[in-house]
Amino acid sequence: MQTKALNGFKENNTQYSITNDQYSIGKRKFNLEDRLVDFTCRMIDVVEALPDSRAGNYIAGQLIKSCNSPAFNYGEVQAAESRNDFIHKMKIVLKELKECRVALKIISRKEMIKPVKKLKDISKETEELIAIIAKSITTAKNNNEVNKLRIDH
Repeated sequence: MQTKALNGFKENNTQYSITNDQYSIGKRKFNLEDRLVDFTCRMIDVVEALPDSRAGNYIAGQLIKSCNSPAFNYGEVQAAESRNDFIHKMKIVLKELKECRVALKIISRKEMIKPVKKLKDISKETEELIAIIAKSITTAKNNNEVNKLRIDH
């Protein structure tokens, strides 16, 4: 079995847009929606690079769904009708990102894309996005609790 060429696969993606809904990690600022769209595009490159084998096709089919979901669901997050709705939708984004992380680990351990170091940057980006979304959920939950305390007193 041969692995397809990794056409257009970016090993290093550090360019992010700066808009009104900025987030920052260290000194780097970015628009989360654009970052999720970039993530999806990069993951599509991973999917396209998987081998044409039973396992490669199965993982590709699963991954194409889960890697598109965070960006699409984040679009819904932006139209959340309440803080609880926001939290619920962000949890969906988080679950899909974690699914992508598991798929990347499988692809890496089975060396389905060679050299495996090509997956290093996208794996790091996955971890960073998971951390950002998880922290956003925690912050929203904490704000929910603060608001409940204000109402009760």
